[in-house]
Amino acid sequence: MSAGHHHQLYRAGDSPVHRLPPQCKLLAVAAFAVAVVATPRDRLWAFAVYAVLLAAVAAAARVPAGFVLRRMVIEVPFVLFAVVIPLVGTGERVAVLGVPLSVPGLWAAWNILAKATLGVAASILLAATTEPRTLLLGAERLRLPRLLVQIATFMLRYMDVILDQMRRMRIARESRGFVARDLRQAPVLAKSAGALFIRAYERGERVHLAMLSRGYAGEMPIIRDLSASRRDWGLAVLLPVLAAATAVLSWSLA
Repeated sequence: MSAGHHHQLYRAGDSPVHRLPPQCKLLAVAAFAVAVVATPRDRLWAFAVYAVLLAAVAAAARVPAGFVLRRMVIEVPFVLFAVVIPLVGTGERVAVLGVPLSVPGLWAAWNILAKATLGVAASILLAATTEPRTLLLGAERLRLPRLLVQIATFMLRYMDVILDQMRRMRIARESRGFVARDLRQAPVLAKSAGALFIRAYERGERVHLAMLSRGYAGEMPIIRDLSASRRDWGLAVLLPVLAAATAVLSWSLA
């Protein structure tokens, strides 16, 4: 149960960023995000500096740009929301390609897009260089409640099991000629959802009993030393320190 659980966001490697303890990377990304959010929206040069810092981290971690860009699709809802703001915003308006847009709305859209993009990119780099299980252990080292960490760990580990069970149930329904066309098929899907819940619950009971029979007493065994040295912290703080310096300059050069 203590083995690492690989995820499609994780990219295996042996770079200096991969080797950093997870708690160091978690704090570094959180501090970087705070610096980005604190930056005035009209300091375009500051956001360019943040992008360069993330590019440097990606290069050090040997994470290709295409890997990051493909996983930034999660940002699409923010993009759609930002596109609407200049159209419905009030105040001074400017014509762009013949379309009247709100100037305050344009600044608001830029503010959302720039900061969300940088935050998502930093999170993707964190996930790409840290195994999910290790990331949760790093959160535990940062005093996140141990019980929450264990719940999240089991959820992460058994999500694929539940999804595979859903896939087998779907194949079984379709092999019997079932096709969900409209609401008339809702009762069948509801029964499938109920059966899935019962199976997941029973599996959880069996797993818990198996853990108790192996000596589980509320704590999962740690098979990897996650202690951070001064050198680790020194490397990890480079990103947030440079980002904080950029944020301070963005305010002082106003």
